[in-house]
Amino acid sequence: MSNIRSWAISTLQYEFNSDAFLTQALTHRSASSTNNERLEFLGDAVLDTVISEIVYRQCPQASEGELSRLRSALVKDTSLAALAAELGLGEHLILGPGEKKAGGHRRASILADALEAVFAAVYLDDGYDTAARVIGTAFGDRLENLPDPADLRDPKTRLQEYLQSKRLGLPTYEITDTSGKAHKQSFTVSCSIDILRKLTSGVGTSRRDAEQNAAEIMLEELEHSG
Repeated sequence: MSNIRSWAISTLQYEFNSDAFLTQALTHRSASSTNNERLEFLGDAVLDTVISEIVYRQCPQASEGELSRLRSALVKDTSLAALAAELGLGEHLILGPGEKKAGGHRRASILADALEAVFAAVYLDDGYDTAARVIGTAFGDRLENLPDPADLRDPKTRLQEYLQSKRLGLPTYEITDTSGKAHKQSFTVSCSIDILRKLTSGVGTSRRDAEQNAAEIMLEELEHSG
């Protein structure tokens, strides 16, 4: 039994009928032309559908906007990357030599994409119901202890409100790096507050997502420091 097969059984509680799906899901484009990019596309849709149904059923009083914020909090790239790391997925990624040397097994975008690809692999291997069960297993307590939708206003808005309450100036956002192909770019954005001499950096698949990530990190730092 291969290491990745053992990992799927012990961590996801699922035994693949075809190991080829799982292997492809864990293969980064740097390693092979037969990689997980198409599976990631499908997995994104499967994950959105499963999580949408879960929050819809668990939060009968929530509005459409609140449900959207709950779903977004669960499936955003940073959340998926953190979940993938907890599941030990990075240890089983198949990377090209350059990406492996650069620490690709810890790169948030690679982890998030691979996790979505794994969910797609389960879907193709045994259908929607099994994929939904595996997603539920992977997310675990995250689905049992959903945050209050009121706390899920976007980070940029919450950071602006925090700074205004302290009578401080607004933050400045600036793109510092872009990478990847046109259809799957990764943006790195800085968030700076000059008067406090603070600077954070966020990553996302769009400029907006990267700004939100940088704002969220900044807000956490400010709240932690009091």
